[in-house]
Amino acid sequence: MKTLYVKFVVITVGIMVLSSILAFLLSNSYYQQKLKPSNDEKITKIAQSIATFTDEHPKLNLKEYLENISSIGYQIYLVDNSGAESYWGANFREINLPVSTKEYVLKGNTYHGILHFPQETFVTGFFANELKNTIGVPLAHDEKIYALFIRPDIKLLFNEMHLLFGWLLAYTILLSIVMVVFSTKYLVKPISKLTKATKSLSNGDFDVELEINRYDELGELSRSFLRMAQKLEQMDDMRKEFISNISHDIQSPLSNIKGYTKLLENESIGPEERGHYISIVNGEIKRLSTLTTQLLLLASLDRNEDILKKKSFNVGQQIKKLVRNYQWLVSENSIMISYSLPDCEIVGDPSLLNTVWDNLLSNAIKYNKPEGNIEISIEAKGESILVTFQDTGIGLKNTEVERIFDRFYRADTARTQTISGTGLGLSIVWTIVQLHDGHVTVNSIEEKGTTFSVQLPIK
Repeated sequence: MKTLYVKFVVITVGIMVLSSILAFLLSNSYYQQKLKPSNDEKITKIAQSIATFTDEHPKLNLKEYLENISSIGYQIYLVDNSGAESYWGANFREINLPVSTKEYVLKGNTYHGILHFPQETFVTGFFANELKNTIGVPLAHDEKIYALFIRPDIKLLFNEMHLLFGWLLAYTILLSIVMVVFSTKYLVKPISKLTKATKSLSNGDFDVELEINRYDELGELSRSFLRMAQKLEQMDDMRKEFISNISHDIQSPLSNIKGYTKLLENESIGPEERGHYISIVNGEIKRLSTLTTQLLLLASLDRNEDILKKKSFNVGQQIKKLVRNYQWLVSENSIMISYSLPDCEIVGDPSLLNTVWDNLLSNAIKYNKPEGNIEISIEAKGESILVTFQDTGIGLKNTEVERIFDRFYRADTARTQTISGTGLGLSIVWTIVQLHDGHVTVNSIEEKGTTFSVQLPIK
């Protein structure tokens, strides 16, 4: 398979050749339509002025005069009624001229050989050193009639320029090809590096080096590729962390269940202790059930297989109902809840959005301080609504805020070690809000509280 480098060189050289052919055809058309008639007219005037001058000076030495004319850059052919021929200037490459043409000029007519020279010769007809490619005019001198045929001596007039333009064209083509070869290598080199980097990525090596100092499309492509590599590395790290977390979160309750069931097999333990062990086993089973339910929900959200069942519903009433369901837990933790929840109709999936409010409210309760406060509000903002959950809990560090929506992320501090959780709730919140074309933000101050704000379109 041809490399991009070879293809680019071949295509560029092909374009150069094709453009040269098209330029030649266009210039030929211009020559045939404009320059050739103009050149014919110009040479005709010169020939007629020569004939007029010789007619007005009968004592002029015709041969010397025509010799002088030829010396300044013309080829001349002279024939009289008797067929006597004379040539001045450079030799014609072809001297075939029909007798009828000679007689036509001897009768007093003008022969336009340049104008009627065959068009098949293209623009090169200008350089055709042939007798028929001349201007013929009648010439009267010393009571004799001649036919004068004349054309410019191109070799004498333009020989140096002809060579100059020839070498110029040759050097232009040669240097163009050389420059295409080297410039193509410069252009293709970053693409080759990108190909190498892609192979490295496919092998799991995310440490790639690319030239990002360019400010053209290839430079932008390299920068985008590096950003993609960083994202892939982060995703790979998250995948490994996900596997590690899920393994731990499943293995830990299973180990507890296994250990306590063995203890339950011991017939010597009392009823009170047995009931305690059974409640621990049930708690671990509930924890596993919650984890698998959340994992299944996340899998469904990730696939986005028409999971959204949108309809119009009152989000204010929905959150009020949720608050009533948590009233016992709020009272148990001596937490004060205040809310401003006006009736507000939006179009969305009620079930999934209820999961969002459930996660945010349960977190606000779970991470709050004893006798703390929770404020919930809904505010209309043009074509969207803003739902806010604000608590006076333990808050988050800046580094924790940056990762709060990552799956299985749990703040690994002494403040949260005693609080159970899967680390999936806020990831589910973020995913559901994104599916509703909304966005969620978090503001938190350590030891002072956290505010989650969810903005959703009304329709």
